[in-house]
Amino acid sequence: MTTVVDLIRHGEPIGGHIYRGQLDHALTDNGWQQMRAAVTETAGWEYIVTSPLSRCAEFANELAQQLKIPVQPQADFMEIAFGDWEGKSAQQLELENKAEFYAFYDDPINNTPPQAESLLAFEQRVLSAWNALLAQYQDKHVLVVGHAGMMRMIISHVLQMPVDAMYRLHIPHAGISRISVTSDGARAYPQLLFHAGSL
Repeated sequence: MTTVVDLIRHGEPIGGHIYRGQLDHALTDNGWQQMRAAVTETAGWEYIVTSPLSRCAEFANELAQQLKIPVQPQADFMEIAFGDWEGKSAQQLELENKAEFYAFYDDPINNTPPQAESLLAFEQRVLSAWNALLAQYQDKHVLVVGHAGMMRMIISHVLQMPVDAMYRLHIPHAGISRISVTSDGARAYPQLLFHAGSL
């Protein structure tokens, strides 16, 4: 029994290159083009699961209508909450507090941005949703529309990478990664089939 899950990051959102986190920004026209170009009607998806944030959910709903398949929002697949960093660019954060900014990337587990969700709390909620998805959609082909952080967390888990290394994974706008999970009833065997490519 094999479950196939395609993870796709949302396209370009309004607001430019900032730490967006859980700010609910819609896609730009370019973002819509990126998403529509990334998918194909022959992909074979049977279900779509999406982050409820607009930059994911609006496209997921459009695609579900086109393909005539069910779509389900999953709040636990939202991006990590960046707290006081949300809405700011890396350049701004570096100017405001260079030590704090680089400490996060050196050791994101122990250097949570002010008022932000901790990396370990993010790990717990995303992997809980991931395991629930695998249980609900056994032996199905599912598309999950989400965020770079969510995809990094799931891929890190599948590859058994340390969680604090997840930011080494590059996830472009509208990038797709495919994971298969084969189960023999007693154990599950996940595999990353391709990463941040296109169909």
